[in-house]
Amino acid sequence: MSGHSASVSISSLVLTGFMGAGKTTVGELLAARLGWRFADSDRVVEERAGMTVGQIFESRGEAAFREMEAAAIRDTAAGESVVLALGGGGLERADTREFLAGLPNCRIVFLEAPLDILLARCAGHFDGPVRPVLRDRERLAERWRERLPWYRQAHLTVATERLAAGAVVDRVLEAFAGELKDSVGRSGIARPVPA
Repeated sequence: MSGHSASVSISSLVLTGFMGAGKTTVGELLAARLGWRFADSDRVVEERAGMTVGQIFESRGEAAFREMEAAAIRDTAAGESVVLALGGGGLERADTREFLAGLPNCRIVFLEAPLDILLARCAGHFDGPVRPVLRDRERLAERWRERLPWYRQAHLTVATERLAAGAVVDRVLEAFAGELKDSVGRSGIARPVPA
């Protein structure tokens, strides 16, 4: 997934990282700055299934959830003018990684932070207790280590530990300013969207 060509105009941005990375918060702000649509793969799955991610894990199992998640990512990431926040395990499947890597107008951004910071953020979040994987901290750390190589294949990595969400958005816009010609000016600041 690494590397990108300045000659291609970006039409979708995909945010990846572990739970607590701020993908949804940053994604909503980024989409607003660009005048694009925002989607969260977990929310897409929940809407399609008519139940929460936790309920899907409990009633159908993780394998079924990952299948639904992969379909949601495929259907959304290929869209025009979309910012997509992936669930923490969204890149676990090789076919999903290959699909995203094959989208010439898509850029993947890894929001990186140390595991202890990520867990502290989740513990303070309103839905923290219902996240299925929070129950087993040892397995959680193992999953984080397993996923890091996939996250690090992103086109851009932004260390978020000491950055507010708006500053993360600024970094993303600055990094891709030359490829976001329709939405971003030379300064890297998104143009206002007409009302």
